[in-house]
Amino acid sequence: MDKTALLLVDLQNDFIHPDGAYARGEAKSEDIAALPARLTPLAEAFRANGGWIVSTHFTLVPGRGGEPMISDHLRRLRPFLAKGDFAPGSWGQGLLEGLGPSDIEVEKVAFSAFYMSRLEWVLRKVGIEHLVVGGIVTNGGVASTVRDAHVRDFHVTVLADGCAAFDAEVHKTNIEALRSVADISSCEQVLAGLASRS
Repeated sequence: MDKTALLLVDLQNDFIHPDGAYARGEAKSEDIAALPARLTPLAEAFRANGGWIVSTHFTLVPGRGGEPMISDHLRRLRPFLAKGDFAPGSWGQGLLEGLGPSDIEVEKVAFSAFYMSRLEWVLRKVGIEHLVVGGIVTNGGVASTVRDAHVRDFHVTVLADGCAAFDAEVHKTNIEALRSVADISSCEQVLAGLASRS
């Protein structure tokens, strides 16, 4: 298990918590809200079995006056994003309570957690070879990160019920598309595998 990490993609307060930025902007999803309850037992099992917990944290880098630097496509999609949202070190940028603490936290500024980040460097440094991936959104941060992990020769397992999108059909389509670059499993299956090791 010391070569395996549970990679939690963007399971942050500003995305999911009822007091977070997305909730304030009415960008909510029942499927996304259900993820923490599914992934928390898995995170606990990983810790108990010596696996790593790695979390990625979407970040809006503050510019002059603290105004966030927001990509044009994101500004069009989420016009409610404002100063302080997803700010480095803020509560909103942090991992949801219950899932943490993570062993490694990595800030990200785009869909893929590998893009212009230190993720690959830290994974190689601690000897991670296998990533078990859960998080949001399936068609954005998850799919981009999984594909980038694949081309970097990481073995990847995607948790079909440990990921979600704002649309169930979009989620399903993207899970199917990832079968060419990753194993597809469930939280229950991975938990059962960990239990058999004990």
